[in-house]
Amino acid sequence: MRMFDRTEILSRIEGQVTERKAILAAGSSCGLVAKCAVLGGADMLVVYSTGLSRLMGLPTSRIGDSNARTLELAAEIRNVVCSVPVVGGIEAWDPLRLDLDALLDKFWAAGFSGVINYPTISTMGDNWRDRRGRVGLGFEREVELIALARKKNIFSLAYVASPQDAKAMASAGADCIVPHVGATRGGLVGHEEGQSLKEAIRRINEINAAARSIRSDVLSLCHGGAIAEPEDTIEVYRTTECVGFVGASSIERIPIERAVKTAAAEFKAVPLPQTH
Repeated sequence: MRMFDRTEILSRIEGQVTERKAILAAGSSCGLVAKCAVLGGADMLVVYSTGLSRLMGLPTSRIGDSNARTLELAAEIRNVVCSVPVVGGIEAWDPLRLDLDALLDKFWAAGFSGVINYPTISTMGDNWRDRRGRVGLGFEREVELIALARKKNIFSLAYVASPQDAKAMASAGADCIVPHVGATRGGLVGHEEGQSLKEAIRRINEINAAARSIRSDVLSLCHGGAIAEPEDTIEVYRTTECVGFVGASSIERIPIERAVKTAAAEFKAVPLPQTH
């Protein structure tokens, strides 16, 4: 099984950026999406348990045991993809898996060459965050996860929704900070309300500045909210320090909705021949 260590992944990223090519981390929750994303040029795949809800025709939702579902997906993805790194979403505040070191080992053994803190408490609001933090299962667990990944030389992406969280993740050694600016808009079940692209860019710049105040070498990839289509990333790349995009709904939900709907409509539009 082809695995990629942290140094190799970072070298690949740096090579693409040097050539002025944006990095694409493509959310993939089934073999077909993974295979097509790589054929389209994705630099890495990201496997989220919540992707299963998208493939079920539902809004992005956390369903059941997140870590178990993500680990189960590894075999299907790795069966058809071996040329790019596969990153697994780890729910660090899972009360059934308190040993994060052992959990990281399970994800590596399953075939994940990198990790991302997802589902993440960073986006869940102060009330939920405070409740989890009081019992020792809050955002600090996600920071601990990323620090352990760095110690084990495992590549890491870190979702953050605030400058404070960006500083914590940069200090922990995250390779890429991913400013999360909200649930992705568009498509059949997207979140249509939310901040504008201009506001998203303002937040991204605040988050990136905070991360870089801790480590100048940290990379940044954008995600979510009004950044839903390829053309949206043009302005983000022009006005921020982001060097790529992490797509979930933008890769494995919205394009599938469009393609299947169009194909069905085209087949349905073909008339039967006239009888004589």
